[in-house]
Amino acid sequence: MSAASRAVQRTDRTRSRADRTRGRAAAATGAAVAAALLLSACGSGGKSGGSGDTGFVTGSDGIATVDKGSRAQAPELSGRTIDGKQLDVADYKGKIVVLNVWGSWCGPCRLEAKNFVKVSEDLKDRGVQFVGINTRDTSTTPAIAFEKAHGVEYPSLYDPTGKLMLRFEKGTLNPQTIPSTLVLDRDGKVASRSLSALSEDNLRKMLKPILAEK
Repeated sequence: MSAASRAVQRTDRTRSRADRTRGRAAAATGAAVAAALLLSACGSGGKSGGSGDTGFVTGSDGIATVDKGSRAQAPELSGRTIDGKQLDVADYKGKIVVLNVWGSWCGPCRLEAKNFVKVSEDLKDRGVQFVGINTRDTSTTPAIAFEKAHGVEYPSLYDPTGKLMLRFEKGTLNPQTIPSTLVLDRDGKVASRSLSALSEDNLRKMLKPILAEK
């Protein structure tokens, strides 16, 4: 084999290795982008995170409930609100608490916001307190603008990395599913859940049996 032929073979092998390296890099980049999109996507309902035995029974309307005797205590939820105040959900014990996980970037959150505003105003004199958990907003500026645009007056804890959601018992919330809503009973226990945007009717339906409890 001539020196020229050997040189051509070496060049071909070098090109082949470079092509394989570029292919692996492109595949890795594609996987990373897909993962990022999954994490930033706005959920539209689905399975809860993990496989914990939380006692939820899901109805045909997507609302999951827990029998009163089987409910788990909500974790400690406190911190700074999007307007810079301190809030501890434990201070609302004795009231029914509606926890709504939302983000200003989330389309379904914008659609359901008016329903939460309406029901929160209607039920505030019946011992129902609404609290938002704002997540994945990289600053409070868009979150504050969201609340102003939709007339939201109840407080929202600022939870950009989802740490508050991860405090719940495994299987209660899915950090990738936004919006999500939990209702805590008067003892501070998780009574019901929705992993999708709620209509006004379904939000009222979610609260009705808990309001009737003594």
